[in-house]
Amino acid sequence: MADRVLVVDDEQSLRKVLAATLQREGYEVQVAADGEEALGALDRDGADVVVTDLVMPKMDGLSLLRKVVARHPDVPVIVVTAHGRVDSAVEAMKAGAFDFVTKPFEHTELKAIIAKAARQSDLNARNVVPDEGALRTEIVGKGQQMIELQQIIAKVADAPSTVLIQGESGTGKELVATALHEQSSRRERPFIKINCAAIPRELVEAELFGFEKGAFTGAVQSKPGRFELADGGTLFLDEIGEIPIEMQVKLLRAIQESEFERVGGVKTTRVEVRLIAATSRDLTREIAAGRFREDLFYRLNVVPVILPPLRERREDIPLLVEHFRQKYNARLKKSVEKIEDDALAALASYTWPGNIRELENVLERTILFAEGTNIRAADLPASLRQPRPADDSAPAAPGVPTTPGPLKEIVKEQVQAIERDLIVRGLEVTGNNVTRTAKLLKISRKSLQMKMKEFGLRGED
Repeated sequence: MADRVLVVDDEQSLRKVLAATLQREGYEVQVAADGEEALGALDRDGADVVVTDLVMPKMDGLSLLRKVVARHPDVPVIVVTAHGRVDSAVEAMKAGAFDFVTKPFEHTELKAIIAKAARQSDLNARNVVPDEGALRTEIVGKGQQMIELQQIIAKVADAPSTVLIQGESGTGKELVATALHEQSSRRERPFIKINCAAIPRELVEAELFGFEKGAFTGAVQSKPGRFELADGGTLFLDEIGEIPIEMQVKLLRAIQESEFERVGGVKTTRVEVRLIAATSRDLTREIAAGRFREDLFYRLNVVPVILPPLRERREDIPLLVEHFRQKYNARLKKSVEKIEDDALAALASYTWPGNIRELENVLERTILFAEGTNIRAADLPASLRQPRPADDSAPAAPGVPTTPGPLKEIVKEQVQAIERDLIVRGLEVTGNNVTRTAKLLKISRKSLQMKMKEFGLRGED
């Protein structure tokens, strides 16, 4: 399916022009005249990217941004602000904006930012990088490893030392970075996040250090980078292992000297930034392979934080399950009172290759489709009710045959099984209403009908 962009602006002519431009680029576009209308459209139909003006009636862009971050944390928001209002841009970035562009803007510049945001949205959807919604408000866990983690955070939160957080995807690296910022004296200053995996190689320098007008094609005006926006606060570089090797020496200098030059500029800019980096890669292997600089690694690894995978902290699964039960009861307006013992046993015995993010996704859709007040093992996805290998050192995906076979075919079969299970349960909840099921699953009606046909579930609306 095409990426869906929600354009929000009170100027009708701008909405029409921008919608037509994005449609020519292959996007599916929806428009709204103010923040209230946009929020209703997003809650009802969803979107992959939101582009919003800041100054609008009823609900302004900043208020809309904050509500989108709270309700739809996986959806990147790009804000459009008046020329010269860098203070507005900084406030928006502090509130969680993905990026900003100033009026008057070049359509090529905005299209490039939207394309980058769409890539980030896709990464979020595929759980490549855990989003802030996983456990944002608290670190859940009473096991020894979590106790030690909380002790480390308390000790180093207010120190200027660089922290390197390492762990598999879905273990909560961004949660730890957020906790380090919020427990520091910088909590009222900017907390700027950037996912290095979502930035094209050729744009990494401009994203980090900014650029001057005319520095490259499409640079119609100067723009500050993430280091400038984070001045006085915290800069979180997620998936630092994806930084191109040729950029690493410039990043090292910026960290060591607290200064840099914008792309195309000669003026040296000095900043005071606390840096936190995270990676799901084994950086020692990356160093051995020549893909990561050893001096940069040692500069980043002043305070190392290693997050264990969920399969190594099974004692925390009941606490996490209860946390997500309360969270999604409130968010989805459900009234699930208890996770039965057989369901807890099934959840505890699974190997969770996607870690906390996968557990959260399972609980969200299980609670969404729950018809009663209690959840039993039979209410869980069929894939979780399959027997699991006992060896935690070599976790297998749910339902994967113990006998090796063609990887692509096995993966395809497992994905199809999960999709079919979700569609069947959605149809049960809506009384086989295709339109309502599509809205429930947040996909288009046409896509749902194609899937139903593929799985032999085709029925009338």
